[in-house]
Amino acid sequence: MKKKMLLVLLLCFAAMTAIGAQGTNENIGSLVETMEIKTAQPKYVFMFIGDGMSHVQTNAAQVLNGNNTKGAISLSPLTFTEFPVQGLQTTYDATSFCPDSASTATSLSSGIKTHSGVLGMGVDKTTKSENIAEKLKKQKDWKVGVISTVTINHATPAAYYAHVPSRNNYYDIGLQMVDSGFDYFAGGAISKDADQGKTSIYTLLEQKGYTVTTTRDEFLNLNANNAKVYAQSPRLQDGGSMPYAMDMEDDDITLAQLVEKGIEVLDNEKGFFIMTESGKIDWACHANDAAAEIYDLLAFDEAIAVALDFAQKHPQETLIVVTGDHETGGMTIGYAATGYNTAFDILRNQKLSYVAFDQKIADLKKGNPHLSFNEVMTLVTENFGLAAPSSTKTNDASLVMTEYEYTRLKDAYVQSMLPKTERVKDEVSSLLYGGYDPLSVTLTHILNNKAGIGWTSYSHTGTPVAVYASGIGAEKFSGSYDNTDIFNKLKNLVGVI
Repeated sequence: MKKKMLLVLLLCFAAMTAIGAQGTNENIGSLVETMEIKTAQPKYVFMFIGDGMSHVQTNAAQVLNGNNTKGAISLSPLTFTEFPVQGLQTTYDATSFCPDSASTATSLSSGIKTHSGVLGMGVDKTTKSENIAEKLKKQKDWKVGVISTVTINHATPAAYYAHVPSRNNYYDIGLQMVDSGFDYFAGGAISKDADQGKTSIYTLLEQKGYTVTTTRDEFLNLNANNAKVYAQSPRLQDGGSMPYAMDMEDDDITLAQLVEKGIEVLDNEKGFFIMTESGKIDWACHANDAAAEIYDLLAFDEAIAVALDFAQKHPQETLIVVTGDHETGGMTIGYAATGYNTAFDILRNQKLSYVAFDQKIADLKKGNPHLSFNEVMTLVTENFGLAAPSSTKTNDASLVMTEYEYTRLKDAYVQSMLPKTERVKDEVSSLLYGGYDPLSVTLTHILNNKAGIGWTSYSHTGTPVAVYASGIGAEKFSGSYDNTDIFNKLKNLVGVI
């Protein structure tokens, strides 16, 4: 490092001599920055986005895996929380301090502010903004990968290859995915892939030379000889996404495996850029399901560990940046009824996500449309650990519901058993259930609250989001700045215009 700085200073001195009296401190600063960029340019860049992930979501994962013994309380470090550089970015967009994923991902990928719901376009919803992945592909011929646990034409992944006035234009986004020329897509399915009888996006991908995989064996057989790839999760959940980490089965493909395979497919001498999104952190926080959020964040961290392992083999060529696009749910560690106490171990009693529990109830109702509350309570105890106030079926007093909690659950059961069109729709029910199934969201609320976790929203919030960086140029990401600056920092570091 000393030799490099000495070389920079000598070159700056030579340049200052050349420009003579016109040299100023501003010139020197500019020259130093320019020389640092030229002497420290990454060739492999990993961009990780935890959708909906801010400090609390991250801290919650550290708490669950940490030590909750009084007198020995400690957090469990994550791979990315140990990165040497940390920063803070603001997330507002052109229309709100509580932004959406389309506008924030556009800021991260393209460096501009735009309307909520707009992808890769300015506030006029017409002007296209070339993003960092497109610049790298066009100007440096880098290989590009886009990975997401949710549908691959969802807002965040789409911000790295699409330009549309509405994030809901799924088919148009899919067409731009086909035409992007990017080398590796992986994760969830393609939403509305054959909109209104049009040619399926899957078919168009194959016509453009993409190898499309939908089974585990097909995925495992991918290698560097596959020029273009779209690897879809063999099992899908929740509208075409990958299963939640806590719902994963042994044969499912994990996010870490998608990143590992992406490196194998993309590795080359020119360089590569991989954007990886953990999208269901956001979905879990929308539903106020802390356990689902935490386990997906831990799976996200395992994927980051794969990138770090690669970086350790290429220490002078790799940059890893980890951040969120916004915070979701207004998650807090601390709840009114538990005061200063936390008991995150309670969350380990939850065996499946709210989505999987909803499906379990729906399947039972097909054969038994008049599912009783007692039958439901058996499932509740099996899958969440919660017990009725008078129950003798648990030895853990912390899992026994109060009369107030039990009454809330009974009310939610009544609403959940009704057809959606017949459920109460008023201000109270909106605040209680947020549009989710009344039974499952009430269960996660009760369990989360007992653990000492609170929620303020079913939507996004305007909370600033942390940035973590490691590798070549990581120091550029320290400090406090706007989300658009992440694009600018990356652009300068990799040397594109």
